[in-house]
Amino acid sequence: MDIILILKSIIIAIVEGITEFLPVSSTGHMIIAGHFINFKGEFANLFEIVIQLGAILAIVVLYWNKIWTTVVEFFTLKQRGLKFWFTILVGAIPAAILGVLFDDMIEEKLMNPFTVALALIVGAILMIIIEGKFRNRNGIQEIEDISYKKAFIIGMFQCLAMWPGMSRSASTIMGAWIVGLNTVGAAEFSFFLALPTMVGASGLKLYKSGFNLTTNETIALVVGFVVSFIVAIVVVRQFIEYLKKKPMRGFAIYRLILGFVILGLMYFKFF
Repeated sequence: MDIILILKSIIIAIVEGITEFLPVSSTGHMIIAGHFINFKGEFANLFEIVIQLGAILAIVVLYWNKIWTTVVEFFTLKQRGLKFWFTILVGAIPAAILGVLFDDMIEEKLMNPFTVALALIVGAILMIIIEGKFRNRNGIQEIEDISYKKAFIIGMFQCLAMWPGMSRSASTIMGAWIVGLNTVGAAEFSFFLALPTMVGASGLKLYKSGFNLTTNETIALVVGFVVSFIVAIVVVRQFIEYLKKKPMRGFAIYRLILGFVILGLMYFKFF
């Protein structure tokens, strides 16, 4: 067994589990962590896809009652279930279209520490401005109360996350604030919107990657999936409790600091 590969996999999976649903960019953090521990290349790209699915499974487990109930209602043609899942679908459409069109370009041009640092800084500034102006203004909390127009607007904001470092969570929460959701409702809509968006994106990348894996790589994938799943469950629970009491400005400040630290490290040739 390749112990070094397993250790690197655990580190990246912990990073993914912590950052996937926080407004700090999991992709950006994995790019930076990958540079520090030399975890790069085709397998690293595949690994990141698989552990994202582990984080998604955490949302399914945490919100299983809501998901199961609305799925049953959807297939029995009840209004609540139909509205819930069509709202999620409408929100996922913009990212689905742009993802198919620009995925290769993003992989080639934007997956580097410099663009991540810029996105962290820009996203932090936007978070501070938008939270100050729109947080909890109208207080919509239930997904079923979101109009399709508002869902589409949130979906457009989600497209900002195609810039690595911007954060899918931050982008969707900002969009949700603007259209009138309260903070907890915005975060939970972001979680549910992740289900089709991330499963679709991961499926596209898995399709392109192929599955020629060694035994060590297979073990690393399984370990990474489990670790990201467990860590994400813990983090999401704590994140929701945090949002009930405190603003997201702390995450914005963290993003600013990290962004400028990365630029400084690049200036001194650490990257």
